[in-house]
Amino acid sequence: MKSGTELQQAIERAMKKVQGRKENDLCKFLPGPTGGYMHHFTLKKLKKTNPAELKSLLMEFIVESPKPRALEPKPRAPRGSRKRRDIISFTRIDLDKVLDLARRFGDKDLIAKFSPKRPLANLKRDLIRSIRDNQVNVDLWNAYAEAVDVNQNSQAQSI
Repeated sequence: MKSGTELQQAIERAMKKVQGRKENDLCKFLPGPTGGYMHHFTLKKLKKTNPAELKSLLMEFIVESPKPRALEPKPRAPRGSRKRRDIISFTRIDLDKVLDLARRFGDKDLIAKFSPKRPLANLKRDLIRSIRDNQVNVDLWNAYAEAVDVNQNSQAQSI
């Protein structure tokens, strides 16, 4: 190839055939290495590193083609659809089963972790009721103390 003039002529002929205004307009007509059409960075890289291959692609898919057609983009997953494989998601039914098993075995740590967090007002009301009934409920007291602590920490962070 003589100092890139043949490549430049092929690019100009291809742009005229597809009625493009920029070199990047040719990308939609050239197949990419991983499916879909060629990325404009790949086109620029081919132009610098392997002009003969770029010329042959231009000739095959645009210049010598009776009717060049734009290729579809490479299929991609929609945004936010990639799921993390290492995170296990539990349904409410699954959590209830784990909570039931923890109660059967008397595992207070698991019961505390998987029990739904009750509002501070409800805990306070239940604690006062248990005191009036002369009942000591350590779990209720611990839940109340934890709720107060969380409430104070969240107020301190918002200041």
